[in-house]
Amino acid sequence: MYEGKFPKKRYHHTLRFLKEVISKEEKILDLGVPNPFSAILTKEGFQVTNTKGEDLDLETTVVKTEEFDVVTAFEIFEHLVSPFNVLKDIKAKKLIASVPLKLWFASAYKSKTDEWDRHYHEFEDWQFDWLLEKAGWRIVKSEKFTNPVKKIGIRPLLRRITPRYYLVYAERV
Repeated sequence: MYEGKFPKKRYHHTLRFLKEVISKEEKILDLGVPNPFSAILTKEGFQVTNTKGEDLDLETTVVKTEEFDVVTAFEIFEHLVSPFNVLKDIKAKKLIASVPLKLWFASAYKSKTDEWDRHYHEFEDWQFDWLLEKAGWRIVKSEKFTNPVKKIGIRPLLRRITPRYYLVYAERV
């Protein structure tokens, strides 16, 4: 579907899910700077505005507007020390988010060269559900999916059969 360096399965899966739960008429605020997936959404006809790199642990003003119908957050919340604050402050009525699941055979990701590219959290599905519910969201649809890598070994084999991502559509209570 999308050629080049994009992780095709993850993007394809997320796009299919998003198309099932929202329409192209709804305005989307995508948490995170412009990225390959937000470009795909725009190319697909969705109305997407990205945040500008704000530290969402400290500054949640960007989500406190009723200008948007949907907030999307694809692999964002694991980078925050306290994702509860931004989840609680979102004024949009719909949320689509994905997070990496905690895997027993792989520790949380931490970049050696980029202080922002690290995971403070990798969730179990029940933990993310609880976080959303506590922040005032009702989960309408969710699913898990794998993200195989083209390598040989035990961990790559486990990645073929163990769900790596958790994708959620929620509505404000």
